[in-house]
Amino acid sequence: MKATWDDDAAPSRASQVLSNSKDTQHPPSQRRESLMPKEERKTANWEMWDECSERWGRLMIAAQEGNSRAYEQLLRELDHWLRAYYGRRLPHPAAEDARQEALLAIHAKRHTFEPSRSFGAWVVAIARYKWVDRLRDAARSSALSLDEDIAIEDHEKAATSAAALDQLLGRLKPAQETVIRLVKLKGLSIARASGATGQSASLVKINIHRGLKKLAALIS
Repeated sequence: MKATWDDDAAPSRASQVLSNSKDTQHPPSQRRESLMPKEERKTANWEMWDECSERWGRLMIAAQEGNSRAYEQLLRELDHWLRAYYGRRLPHPAAEDARQEALLAIHAKRHTFEPSRSFGAWVVAIARYKWVDRLRDAARSSALSLDEDIAIEDHEKAATSAAALDQLLGRLKPAQETVIRLVKLKGLSIARASGATGQSASLVKINIHRGLKKLAALIS
């Protein structure tokens, strides 16, 4: 089955997750993989990600049918994957918060997963949403007044996060950067962002999607 989700699914971590779900390790195959050309490694990583997605989908279906052991195994493997996913995208404290929030969201939304869907796409959508939440929090933190009585290290951390976010957004196309700031950071509706920028509502959505995809690639 060919993967259809974005590059921020972190397929490069899939082989590690999958190997941790098995009883044995295969150092020789890992050494062979390290000698592969880059494109071959990329293909192998996507194949491993597809395998993880299918495995997790089966575990979720079993969990929905009342198999508690399958659900516990699924959460263990997803916890490992989420650590890697957020660890590459956020500072440690924010990454831990996002991981826990994502696990809670997966638990709360587990009944919405349909067997006909790709589990990988389903779980990546949840993980990405929590990642964007953390980016929004970082931007809001940067709006704290210098006159407020806050610890210097807290302000420095917020300013650093905001500066990093600004730098990343600055590498997007202007149309993408603008609508992401308006909708994802300032909380405007699609309609209001459309009116403010002159972009159609559908173009606003497209620019947000493409911009977030580019951000994920830049952070990876």
